Order: sequence, then structure tokens, then C-alpha cells
Amino acid sequence: MKNEGIEQHFAAYSAWRKGLANAITNFQNWLQEQKLGDTQISQRLDHILATLRDDKLRIAFVAEFARGKSELINAIFFSTFGQRILPSSAGRTTMCPTELMYDSDLDPALRLLPIETRANGTTIAEYKGFSDEWTTIRLNLKSPKKMAEVLKHIAETKAVDREQAQALGLHVAEDEAEIGMRMTEEGKVEIPTWRYAVINIPHPLLEQGLVILDTPGLNALGAEPELTLNLLPSAHAVLFVLAADAGVTKSDIDVWRNHIGTHKDGANKGRLVVLNKIDGLWDELRDWDEVQREIDRQIRETAKHLGIPEHNIHPVSAQKALYAKIKGERKTLERSRITALEDALGKELVPAKRDIVRENIQDDLNEIIASTRMLSTQKLKGVREHMDELAGLSGKNMDVIEHMMKKVKIDKEVFEKTLQRFQATRSIFAKQTNQLYTHLNLKGLSTVIAETKKDMEISMTTAGLKTCMQKFFTYATDTMGEVAKQTQEIKELMEGVYKKFQQEHGLAKVKPGSFSVMRYLREIKRLQTKHEQFTKSLSMVVTEQKAVTNKFFESSVAKVRAIYKMTNRDADSWLRNIMNPMEAQVREHQIQLRRRLESIKHIHQASDTLEDRLSELEHIRQGIDEQERDLDHQVDAILNALNNYETPGQAAKKSA
Repeated sequence: MKNEGIEQHFAAYSAWRKGLANAITNFQNWLQEQKLGDTQISQRLDHILATLRDDKLRIAFVAEFARGKSELINAIFFSTFGQRILPSSAGRTTMCPTELMYDSDLDPALRLLPIETRANGTTIAEYKGFSDEWTTIRLNLKSPKKMAEVLKHIAETKAVDREQAQALGLHVAEDEAEIGMRMTEEGKVEIPTWRYAVINIPHPLLEQGLVILDTPGLNALGAEPELTLNLLPSAHAVLFVLAADAGVTKSDIDVWRNHIGTHKDGANKGRLVVLNKIDGLWDELRDWDEVQREIDRQIRETAKHLGIPEHNIHPVSAQKALYAKIKGERKTLERSRITALEDALGKELVPAKRDIVRENIQDDLNEIIASTRMLSTQKLKGVREHMDELAGLSGKNMDVIEHMMKKVKIDKEVFEKTLQRFQATRSIFAKQTNQLYTHLNLKGLSTVIAETKKDMEISMTTAGLKTCMQKFFTYATDTMGEVAKQTQEIKELMEGVYKKFQQEHGLAKVKPGSFSVMRYLREIKRLQTKHEQFTKSLSMVVTEQKAVTNKFFESSVAKVRAIYKMTNRDADSWLRNIMNPMEAQVREHQIQLRRRLESIKHIHQASDTLEDRLSELEHIRQGIDEQERDLDHQVDAILNALNNYETPGQAAKKSA
């Protein structure tokens, strides 16, 4: 049995994405044919197409150990293999964070990052670029049994000395109630063998861009800050798995409050709670209605503990669902209630991701379309003015024609002087641009990072460490404030230039776009808040300054550096785009002036060319009119593809 609900949602999303990409590709080809585009527009359209092509949808499964999380992943995604693929048994199985994805350029394989890589300040994201640091084991897709054997590696542990565990930044629990690594009877510490695992495996949903993150409980969330600061927040949906037989425990509440249920905007949108192992409530001595009432009671209690609506909680039996799908037992599948969860997952994940993609590309598309319309309108205006000018020459004597030729020459000279002022403005623009890049200089950031690290290493108190961290975040926030001021100055400069050209030469009215730092500031603030929560929870179990420092620098600092790089890249694009409309208009205006001068020269030399020239311009005008109609069709096709999305239910009604 297939998980048709979620597959249909993904298929609908993929169809929307493909339709939009086709419409944009057709538009790009049309622009090239009509010679309306330029290098900048082509690059922006290429970027949009790459965004659609490489789009990923990320879903994270989070739970304390023994909640049946890996079994749930098996049931939802991998029942077609006819057996368990991810290791799932009583007690703790998944020992390291595991990412499931598919890249057709790579062989199907399990890649494992050794736990020893925690000893330096390199993040997991950075290690993904160094294949030789990973242990790679190929997967035999023809043998699910052999594949399952290989994937057991993610559950591996090893015993090390206490000092070695602490050097890796892993806290050793002193008693059963404390979160941390456990001591063995031999006085060693049991730690995961691997820091991170990536499973590259072909699967219909993974091939369409789904990425699954399997996290192994509070121990890993506390020990690997990159999970809580970067990977979980980037997930479009998070499934928090509880066990019906255990109820909501203190550690469950800690995971929810500290790592999942802290999103204020969107009322925890994309956050689903799964109440697993409801088959433990099935009792042959109770009728089915009584079992349902017990499940409903647990839903109410869970909602109360977590502070969420009851409809966000989905009771399931992952084990029975997997069994039913493999054996084809529909009644057991219905009792497992897995299909309701799959449908909810599709409805939560897919629309949220589609909205993000649409928002990310809509502004770019609108600007490209507006720029194309402006250029076409300016061409048409220039041709009409030229025709009016030539029509006014009909029947005029040579003196009048000479006067008109002088006037056009003067217009051309005035425009060329304006261009000289424009070049001077470009010099000011370049200076302000350099100032902007000074604020975003990565070397300057590296210097601050080094100073912060040094201050943290010599700090003797927890309060001192927090002060260093606070100072670092203040620096990052202040930088974005300076960037906002500088970009506003650049915008005001360009507004003045645009206005001058519009007043003096009648060019189309264009308002240069703004550059907002809001999303970068918001991400820094989110990171700061998350980090403060993280360090609060650490202070109860970790006292080593070195471990705290390492954790901070391999997560928060790496993320801030990534934000700076993203801001640099986006500022580059904005600076190019802010000049592009004006430069396009200037080029077109120069072409029109040359045409006017050449036409009048020809008429001055031979009066019989006037009608021929008017006829030629009329043909050009008709061509531009047709071009504008075609542009309308192209734009309509893109907007329809962007905004028209059929849910699986709507598609089913159409085909019925």
C-alpha cells in the first residue's frame, strides 16, 4: 500500500513548480528572440529557474529515545521495501542525526561523519564539502535486507574515557535523572560512534526534493547546537513524536519548549505532534469505542501539556502501519490512523513551502516584467515621436528641415552632457558602494570573531561568557543598521538621478527599489534568542568553558558568517539591479536620437525618402504593438502558473 495522501500533495507541488519553470523558460526565450532582454535580466531568470530546479522541502522528526520515531519514518516513506530500512527496536536506536535525501549525481550510499570531528570548530555544513572526512558505505538497492544491515551503523556506539568524551564537548551524566552520556560498568563513557549521517537513497519523494532529518533526542539536541540553531529552524515541518504508553514526560516538554514550540509567528505553523504507539491501548477486553475515548483523553492531556490545539495532535501506530502496508491489510492500516497523519503532513508542508518559493521569486519576476514593459513602452514612445516629427516635415522647405536637424543635434549634445553628469554620479555611486561593502567586510567580521573567542577563552565566569556573546551579537546587529543607512543613501542618490533624466529627457518614470535588512536582522535576533535558550539549558549540565566556547563558535558564529555572505550576495544583486532600468532607458534614448538625426539627414539629402521613412517607422510601430501583445500573453502565462495551484482534491474533482 502506498502513502497516496502525501505522494499526491508532493505530485501537485511538483506539477506547479514544473509549470512555473516552463512558463519562465518560454518568457526567457521570447525575450532573447525579441532582443528585449539583457545579461542582467537573463541572469536573474536563470537564478529563478535554479531556485525552482534545486528546491528542497525539509521535514524533521524529533523525539526522545524509544518513542518509535524511526519506525514512523519507515512506515510513512519506506514500506515499499517490504521491511524495516532504518534500524528500529526497543530502546535507543538512532544515535546520530541522520539526513535522508537523494542526489542523482551521487551513488546510493550511507555517509558517516566520525564523532571525533567535534574536537575542532568546523560545522557539519562545512564538513559536507569535504568528502574525504566521511566514511562511505554503498547501498545495495536490489537487497533491502543488506541495505538495512548497512544502515544499522547509525546506531553504533563506543566506550571512551571520560576525559575524551568531555574533550569532544559531550556531557557525562552523573545520575539517571540527568541528561548526558552514560557511564558503563567498566567506568567508560558510552558515546555515539558517528556525529552525523547522510543516506543518499532513491525514493519518489526524495527525488522530488524532500529531505528528511531524523534527530536522536535531547542528548543530541543539547550536544550538537547546529541542529537547534540551524537545521531545525530551516525545516518546513517538524514532527514531534511522543509515545502513548509513556505520556508526556519532563524531557519531552523540555524538547518541545527549548527546541520546537518556540515559534511565535504562525502559531507554530508546520509543527505537528504525533502520539505514537496507540496500539498499546488496544485491548481485547475493551470495546473499540472505549479505546477511542482513551486516545481522545490522551490527545486532550497532550494538548494541555504542550499548549497547542488538539487538531495539531495525530494519534498513530507506526509499527502497525508499517506492518499493514507491507502485508496489505487495509483494516489494520485504518486502525493505525497513519493516513490522516500523512494527509496532514502534506497539507502542512507543501503549502508552506510553496508560499515561501512564491514569495522568494515573485518580487524578482515583477521587477523583470516591469523593466521589460518599460523598455517596450519607451521604444514605442520614441517611434511615435519620430513619426510625428517626420510627418511635420511634409511640405516644408529645406530651411525648416535644416532647422529640425540642428534641433536634433542640439538635443543629442545636451543628452551627451547629461551622460557626462551621469558618469560623475556613477563615481559617487561607486564610493557609496565601497562604503557599503566596508560594513559587510568578511575580514572585519573574522577579526571580531577572533577577538570574541579570545575574550571567551580568558573569561572565568558564565556571566563573562554571556557578555562576550552579547557583544558579538550587538556588533552583528549594529552592522545591519549601518547597511540599512548606507543603502538608503544609495537609493536617494539614484532617485535624484532618475528624476533628473525624467524631467530633462522625458524618460519613463522609474522608482529604484529599496534594500531591506529586515530578514537578516530577524535571523540574527532569532539566532541570539535561540542561543540564549541554548546556553541556559547548558549551564545546568555543562560547566567547561572550552566546551561552551566551541559550541558557540561551531554554530552561532558560523551562522552569522553565512548571514553576512548572504547579505553580500543580495547587496550585489540589488546594486546591479538599481542601475539596470536607467542604463536600459539611456541606451534606448541614444538609439532614438541617432535614428531621428539620420532620418532628417536622409530627408535633407533626398526629399522623396520622407514617405519611405514614415512607412518604415509605421512598420516598426506595428511590430512593437504586436510585441506588447505577446508580452501580455507571456506575463499572463507566468502569473497563472505562479498563482494557480490545484490541491490533490481539486485535481481529483476535475478528472472525475
